[in-house]
Amino acid sequence: MHWIAPSEKDTAATTLEKRLWDAADQFRANSGLKAQEYSSPILGLIFLRFAEVRFAAQRARLEKAGTSSRRGSRVDEPAAYHAESILYLPTESRFDHLLHRPEAEDIGAKVNAAMRDIEKHNPQLAGVLPKTYNLFTSTLLKELLKKVSEIPASVDYDAFGRIYEYFLGEFARTEGQKGGEFYTPSCIVRLLTEVIEPYHGRILDPACGSGGMFVSSARFVAGHQKDPAAELSIHGVEKTDETGRLCRLNLAVHGLEGDIRHGGNINSYYDDPHAATGQFDFVLANPPFNVNAVDKERLKDAVGVGRRFPFGLPRTDNANYLWIQLFYSALNARGRAGFVMANSASDARSSEQELRQQLIEAKAVDVMVAVGPNTFYTVTLPCTLWFLDRGKARTPRADSVLFIDARHIYRQVDRAHREWTPGQIGFLANLVRLYRGETLDFTMGGDEAGMKIREVFGKNPQYADVPGLCKVATLAEIAAQGWSLNPGRYVGVAPGEEVSDEDFKEQLETLNEELESLNAQSRELEQVIARNVAEILEA
Repeated sequence: MHWIAPSEKDTAATTLEKRLWDAADQFRANSGLKAQEYSSPILGLIFLRFAEVRFAAQRARLEKAGTSSRRGSRVDEPAAYHAESILYLPTESRFDHLLHRPEAEDIGAKVNAAMRDIEKHNPQLAGVLPKTYNLFTSTLLKELLKKVSEIPASVDYDAFGRIYEYFLGEFARTEGQKGGEFYTPSCIVRLLTEVIEPYHGRILDPACGSGGMFVSSARFVAGHQKDPAAELSIHGVEKTDETGRLCRLNLAVHGLEGDIRHGGNINSYYDDPHAATGQFDFVLANPPFNVNAVDKERLKDAVGVGRRFPFGLPRTDNANYLWIQLFYSALNARGRAGFVMANSASDARSSEQELRQQLIEAKAVDVMVAVGPNTFYTVTLPCTLWFLDRGKARTPRADSVLFIDARHIYRQVDRAHREWTPGQIGFLANLVRLYRGETLDFTMGGDEAGMKIREVFGKNPQYADVPGLCKVATLAEIAAQGWSLNPGRYVGVAPGEEVSDEDFKEQLETLNEELESLNAQSRELEQVIARNVAEILEA
């Protein structure tokens, strides 16, 4: 199925977030600082602007309440703000106070002191806020404060979040971070969220990066008229300390708190800081793909039923099936997971095929979605979205898996990047709901998604296989395909469509990725054979 949405017109170029980014990027160019030195302080100023807007609104409410209260005003009590998930800001830490400092003062030192004071009054932010503003001249910092002050105090909670996420995405582009290690495009995250439907419960991301999965889950809850802070219990692990602090800051921007373990020696392969096995309602993740050199000797005690690696360890030097098992084992009996994975994992042979077969036979694989190339900012390869559901084994779809080919559903953002529109995300999510027999929900995508669902599945929509788009395959059919979870093997091509040059290139890239994996296995086997021969000859 081909659904290529129109590209956005130049009106998008005049949005507030883009104007702010263009100005900030110009300042960066003039400062002589590297992008990684610049990104955290800029995000810190946006955070402070937002924190002050929320603080000021709560302060006004407390002042009004204080006039009629016997106990007097509570405007200077931090607890009166924390009770509403709002940060308390001391006078000299407020954005407006810093904005109006004269250039003759050492503004960098003032902002650093402000950040330390905020952490002191809000313990959940301890060690999180940037304190490198001394790298900026007072003149440049004054200009940055003025530019960030252009964000109107009247913008809503969600608008601030979008500005913050826009900056995260743009910094991901300029810093050249790998797609799975820093920032996952919001359209991917939103589809993951829409399919696992995290209305309420404990949520885990063991490779949480800057926290986009948590923010998207909160947005899903808020979109259904509930309070995310009350409905979600957030848990994350992030190996890189700086990125872990960024995650905690991102949560704070969105009025959220979470138990984020980061930095030091924490590594999700070897460590389980949240005692995750069987404990989570939802897992969302975009782990780094095809990681090698994991010390499997350190994992042996975590292998077996009811443990972190219930199906065993792969013999290949590739961590994809370690991640997949970590996601599966963290789920409780009704838990759902959605995660991004390299295409090669869907068809990998040898020990990885054995592990995949066990996962499929456990009846936990629910939906597989093929995603086209150029969706990530810095990785051109296509990928696959996996969705697990531990509760599926007790439903009529226990012995089936839904495969979706979404490679030809996109909007071209620019020559090198694609995304999904809200309508396209809503369409794909409701395709899954049709398969599951759930009530359709067009909170995401609205009328556009609804019209497309009815166009493809009828006026009274009922799930049906659609060549080139979706296919429900039985476990017997999957076994006949060598336990492959590659949607392209099942969905086929729509009548009248031909395999395009782009499809051929994509297939070739996927095959090359698999070849590299097989070559690595071959080298490993050569070493084993050489050792065995040497032992025989020495005997």
